[in-house]
Amino acid sequence: MNELLAIFIFFFAVIDPIGTVPVFIAVTRGDSEKFKRKVIYKAVAVSAAVLLFFVVAGEALLNAIDIPLSAFQIAGGIVLMLFALSMIFGESKPEEEIKSVRDSTETAIFPLAIPSIASPGAMLGAVLMTRNNEYTWVEQAITSSMMLAVLVVVLILLLLATQVHKLIGDSGASIISRIMGLILSSVAVNNILDGIAHYFGLSISV
Repeated sequence: MNELLAIFIFFFAVIDPIGTVPVFIAVTRGDSEKFKRKVIYKAVAVSAAVLLFFVVAGEALLNAIDIPLSAFQIAGGIVLMLFALSMIFGESKPEEEIKSVRDSTETAIFPLAIPSIASPGAMLGAVLMTRNNEYTWVEQAITSSMMLAVLVVVLILLLLATQVHKLIGDSGASIISRIMGLILSSVAVNNILDGIAHYFGLSISV
C-alpha cells in the first residue's frame, strides 16, 4: 500500500493536476461549456496515450539505439531535477504555460495535453518507473494504473476547474506547483544515485 501511494505521489508531482487548472481556464476562456468538456476529454485521452506509449515502448527505443537503461536513468534524473528546479525557482507551471496559450491553435493538444499534463518529466517518469529489468509486467501494470489514476484526478479537477480556481487562485496553484517541484527533486536525486549504482555495479544500502 505504501508503494502504491509513493507511485501515485510521484506521478501526481510530475503531472501536477492542480497546476493544470489555471492553464485550462486560460486556454478555454470565453468558450462554451460543451466545448470545454470536449477539450478536457480529448486532452486527458491524448495524455494517457502518450504516457502509455512511453511505458510500453520507451525502454525498447533505448535498447534499439543501444543506450544502457542506467545511463538513461542518470540522464532522466538530471532532467527531472532541472524540471523540478524550474518549478521551484523559476516560473511555476501555470505562469509558464499560460504564456503559450496565445499561440495555441489546437488547445486540447497544446499546451494542455502536451506539455501541461503529459510533461517531459511525466514521460521520463513513465519509463523509469517501469524498467523491465526491475519490475515484472504485473508491477508495471500496477504502476500504469496509478499513473492513469492521476489522470482521472486531472479529469475531475478540470471538470471542476472554475470552482477549484476560485478556491485556490493563481497564487495557490503556484505554491502547490513549487511544493510538487520539491518532492520531484528528491525523486530525481534518488534516480541519479540509483542509476550510478547500477552503472558501476555498486551496492547501496539505506
